[in-house]
Amino acid sequence: MKFYTKIPKRLKYFYLRELVQYKQALRQGDFIHAWHHLERAHIIGQAYPREHSYAHWLMLRFGIGIKDAKEVLGQLPRLLVGGVKSFVGKIPLGNTGGANVPPLQPMPLPQDIQKLFR
Repeated sequence: MKFYTKIPKRLKYFYLRELVQYKQALRQGDFIHAWHHLERAHIIGQAYPREHSYAHWLMLRFGIGIKDAKEVLGQLPRLLVGGVKSFVGKIPLGNTGGANVPPLQPMPLPQDIQKLFR
């Protein structure tokens, strides 16, 4: 069994870039684009415990910030077990991480992100 502990530098660049874009959109009050970038950061980082858990932490905070009880309640279990699932390599590839999708459902990867994983 392979354990995933550290995101490769090449992927980390794109993960962090999505987080910067998330924070910029959030500061501007553009919640739709903020969430979009947060989902993309989740997809890129979901195979790595620290990045996966941090994406869910930000999703929880986002849910609290917009007063979305469904998102807040949906993020709590994801935050608790997401990093563990990443560590042992049991993640649903492409899952965007929000409470609006089942936590174990694989989803199609956006083409640009798909290229990052090759």
